[in-house]
Amino acid sequence: MSNILIIKHGSLGDIAQASGAIQDISDNHQNDQIYLLTTKPYIELFKKNPFIHDVILDKRLPKYNLIYLYLLMREVKKYSFSKVFDLQNSSRTSFYKNILFPKASTEVWSSSKTTLPKENNKREFDKNSVLERFDHQLKSSGLKTLNTLKPDFSWAASDINEIKSKYNLKKYILLFPFCSPHLSIKKWPYYNKLIKIFVNKFGEEYKIITAPGPNEINEAKKINAISILDNGKALDISQLTKVIQDSSFIVANDTGPAHIAAHVGAKGLTLFGKHTTANKVSIERENFKAIEVSDLNNLSAEKVFERLINSLT
Repeated sequence: MSNILIIKHGSLGDIAQASGAIQDISDNHQNDQIYLLTTKPYIELFKKNPFIHDVILDKRLPKYNLIYLYLLMREVKKYSFSKVFDLQNSSRTSFYKNILFPKASTEVWSSSKTTLPKENNKREFDKNSVLERFDHQLKSSGLKTLNTLKPDFSWAASDINEIKSKYNLKKYILLFPFCSPHLSIKKWPYYNKLIKIFVNKFGEEYKIITAPGPNEINEAKKINAISILDNGKALDISQLTKVIQDSSFIVANDTGPAHIAAHVGAKGLTLFGKHTTANKVSIERENFKAIEVSDLNNLSAEKVFERLINSLT
């Protein structure tokens, strides 16, 4: 039995996307112990993942913090990992490779860089979708991939019966009108108009809800929807996943919850401006689709409702 390490720091959407790759790594190493190196927001979440034996915390302190770096590398080295799958593929994890396995080949350290196709440079390779890149990485490392291109994040969901009872959630439309403050280009401005159209059509047949993150609770007050909270606090990732999974339909900006929706089989739409494409971030699934426009300010509520109603009925 060997110890295998997977590195996945975040973000939330990226973690949902990586679920299939993590499952494939586990399935190909059934006689080994699978460990995962991640950051604090995802420690408790990954402890629920059935394909991971244990989780190691990376505080991601600055690389010039030599004491922390030494302690982290000592912690990692004590497991004598025979193989590392870098699913983060960042400059930071490349730095870790240079410290831990400076001369390692694909057989020891699997990353998009060590498995880069000979005919591509990194810039060209990164034009492929996220899931295609994971799939190439794992196949080039000798793994059989059955789940990488179709990740299932359902393992993350937890029981929310008390929350559903408190808010009387049966049939509901779930909205995610939020985005990171520095990524305002992702924000669609017409959620309240969409809600008005929807209520005029369906009355009280569906509740209109939103599930804000910790830093979005005040912003949610601007939306004419019920904010779903747990004793005044934002839902944790597992609670959020179940709310998404049980929804009738979702409309979302390009955010982490949208990626969760895509990979738990939820019905919905995500709205893309020019910041990227739905294909590149691998968000479209059988039930979850994208509307792509050059400028989200020019995407009308009527157009979104038209797509919504066609999928809902």
